[in-house]
Amino acid sequence: MSTATALLRLDDLQDNKRLRQQKTRKGRGIGSGKGKTAGRGHKGQKARGTYKFGFEGGQTPLRRRMPKRGFKNHFSLTFQPVGLGKIAKLINEGIIDSSELITMKTLKESGAIGKQIKDGVRLMGRGAEEIKWPIHLEVSRVTVRAKEAVEAVGGSVRRVYYNKLGFRALLNPEWFEKKGRLLPKAARPPPKQKDKVDSIGRLPAPTKPIPFFPEEKVVDETQLST
Repeated sequence: MSTATALLRLDDLQDNKRLRQQKTRKGRGIGSGKGKTAGRGHKGQKARGTYKFGFEGGQTPLRRRMPKRGFKNHFSLTFQPVGLGKIAKLINEGIIDSSELITMKTLKESGAIGKQIKDGVRLMGRGAEEIKWPIHLEVSRVTVRAKEAVEAVGGSVRRVYYNKLGFRALLNPEWFEKKGRLLPKAARPPPKQKDKVDSIGRLPAPTKPIPFFPEEKVVDETQLST
């Protein structure tokens, strides 16, 4: 029998006390070295209690001595861009059906945009010359170049509004079914966004576009020009 095997016996196992450090017991007599004042010393603010983090004895603290830089806009919106050229490529590959309405849910499922969508999708004019057939889209925002390129071939782009909950229901309605909840109703846009959208988003994800009325086209062209 080897030496290593002889040392590993069940009847000879014992704890190594040197590997465990006992907790310091304060205020238990002067013989312990941490009695009486318990290591705090005599008098003073640090001996009597705690003080606020960052307190420097009354002088101006560091956080107030340093200058302020910039600010955070809590009303800012982040839209994920997608170009017309990428949509045309997916249509040519048969991933997107151009005969149906192309929504933001369609763009996510086809891989045209990433999965981390924060506030919506912005349609860009990159690759606009590749669009040679009419398509109908519903996105959050659209550039002037992209809108003109889609309408030039007989298509349409509608800017729709979804709040946080409605946008989640559009992209992932299965989550509500799994939780046994009903899909939320479409929310109205806030006053500051009314002139930036054409209509309220529909739930569940629509498959047919809503035609523009003549009055809507006149108002939309005026907003784009300004």
